[in-house]
Amino acid sequence: MKIYTKSGDKGETSLVAGVRVPKFADRVEAYGTCDEANSQIGLALSLLPESDEWKELHDVFHIIQTKLFHVGAELATPEGKKVGWPIAEEDVTFLEEQIDTLDADLPPLTNFILPGGHPAAAAFHVSRTIVRRAERKAVHVAQQEQVNKAVVKYLNRLSDYLFVVARHVNKQVGAQEKTLHES
Repeated sequence: MKIYTKSGDKGETSLVAGVRVPKFADRVEAYGTCDEANSQIGLALSLLPESDEWKELHDVFHIIQTKLFHVGAELATPEGKKVGWPIAEEDVTFLEEQIDTLDADLPPLTNFILPGGHPAAAAFHVSRTIVRRAERKAVHVAQQEQVNKAVVKYLNRLSDYLFVVARHVNKQVGAQEKTLHES
């Protein structure tokens, strides 16, 4: 099988089930942004050592990256077609449990935190902003067509999780969190 098909050379792509749409279609923008977020998460993870200290986080992200791929598949499935791997409320609950676990060990928020610190933490902040964009695009699609409500919830919770992970990484490596400058 060749990696290139040439089927998109005229500005169209296929959704799940072979439905052809322009490459700028809202669904394509939504699942493409999920793909972008997934790639950025991979970059952020690559900045952490694969050591015992980070093993659990790597394992959790293996689940999350798989689920994010499933979110993209849902967004690539046109209304009325069967979704292969539907996102469920349990997936949202999993993220909430991960947030609660990490957040319990972090200092309380007293001000807005500026993205930065350790390179991995900064990359997780970028991931968070891409997931927020994916969420906005998914909401836009959901206003036009039927979209599993758990998809939007999952993206919302994932961005929260990425924020907490960035804080967790900075705490673990001893990087100082910076807050807004008081002027």
